[in-house]
Amino acid sequence: MEKLRDYIAFDLEFNQHDGVTHLIQVSAVRFQDGQESAAFDSYVYTTAPLKSFINGLTGITAETLKDAPKVEQVLKDFQAFVGKSPIVGYNAAKSDLPILLEHGLDYRDQYKVDLYDEAFERRSSDLHGIANLKLQTVANFLGFKGQSHNSLEDARMTARVYEAFLESDEGKLLLKEQSSLSMNPFGGLDLSQFLD
Repeated sequence: MEKLRDYIAFDLEFNQHDGVTHLIQVSAVRFQDGQESAAFDSYVYTTAPLKSFINGLTGITAETLKDAPKVEQVLKDFQAFVGKSPIVGYNAAKSDLPILLEHGLDYRDQYKVDLYDEAFERRSSDLHGIANLKLQTVANFLGFKGQSHNSLEDARMTARVYEAFLESDEGKLLLKEQSSLSMNPFGGLDLSQFLD
């Protein structure tokens, strides 16, 4: 997994109506050296009727969206927030990146880590055969709480999962280095002066 110390974790909530995807919430958090340093969060105005399923899932209502900025403004502000930073997401390669692409934003080159793929790879090791790979399940397993299907909370959980995986990788590397030293009694010594 690529090691990033300054990156953006993002998430979108959307509603589909007549075959068209309408963004309803766009969020991102910047993490620097393991800490959140900035956040972007906006609801998105839409005239498309919200499905009751989406309302139940996200808690977002037509009332919430009626005074929100239009999608063009939200995406312009989102673009300014993200800049050229590397991006991580949770299963975003399958849904969120294509939706942004539909709206004219191509982040495929900046997208560095998909945490869903990482969780899938780590299911039998770091995640001890976890029941499912939903973001909230993985985050809860790793000790992080958040409100699922609120894009700001999901972006934060995504960053926390990434940080936990980074920490796990660093721990494994340290253990590997220590075990190779302990197998060689002279491993920690500088013997160069005796080898001239």
